[in-house]
Amino acid sequence: MRIEPMTCAIGAELVDVNLGDAVRDDGLFKEIYAALLQHKVLFLRDQTLDRLSRQDHMAFARRLGQLEDHPMAPSHPEAPGLVQIYKSPDSPMDRYENAWHTDGTWRETPALGCVLRCIECPPVGGDTMWANMALAYDKLPQAIKDDIADLWASHSFNASFAAAMPQEKRLAMKAQYPDAEHPVVRTHPETREKVLFVNAFTTHFVNYHTAKRVRYGQDYNMAGGDLLQYLINQAFNPEYQVRWRWKPFSMAIWDNRSTQHYAVMDYSPCHRKMERAAIIGDKPF
Repeated sequence: MRIEPMTCAIGAELVDVNLGDAVRDDGLFKEIYAALLQHKVLFLRDQTLDRLSRQDHMAFARRLGQLEDHPMAPSHPEAPGLVQIYKSPDSPMDRYENAWHTDGTWRETPALGCVLRCIECPPVGGDTMWANMALAYDKLPQAIKDDIADLWASHSFNASFAAAMPQEKRLAMKAQYPDAEHPVVRTHPETREKVLFVNAFTTHFVNYHTAKRVRYGQDYNMAGGDLLQYLINQAFNPEYQVRWRWKPFSMAIWDNRSTQHYAVMDYSPCHRKMERAAIIGDKPF
């Protein structure tokens, strides 16, 4: 196996390897996982169903931890736990794809990571981008780092995916997935890196309105809102990003604790079919 970095900031391609071999080879799995911690997102080509079955796809992901379901995407009938992200130009909900986000921060325990395979994709378009949020934090001005060190923020399923639902269903989803609160700066549990941890699911700071920051209540809306938007916008910087062009049976494996990603919705009227195994993570600290 060769590991070929794709940018100076994030991402590497694994060449001459079958991911299915890592299900049974402890040494290979450890090498891949070490590369994941270093590069934060890994890419592979030609992981066809005869080389990597859906069961092996899930088995590799299970080596990282317990698989996670998704409230809006079904599992493959032959592989429960392997979520089908099948995009159709006929569905307006599919437009929700294009936002910079970290998977599942509206949960108390966001995903540790994901293992995604492309089954069908358009000949052009439909790329996915990832951003290194540890680097994004590291490059912040020190004054900003000092200001956000003790801040927590609210993350909402209800204000994002559920917003397009009828009210009754939206309120039911809110009851099932109440807003979660996470530190604005989390610590990666293995690399110990500090990571900027706000994204498209983040709605507001929950403890900004204190005497040291706010003179009058109106200040919260201006200073707090502007600061949150500034932090969310850090993922937009090209210097922190890598962009991957999909082909059928390409794969991506990413560390959800230190990255954000953005699936580019530029391929209508084509279809795109992806299958994803997400791994349950821990509570950010």
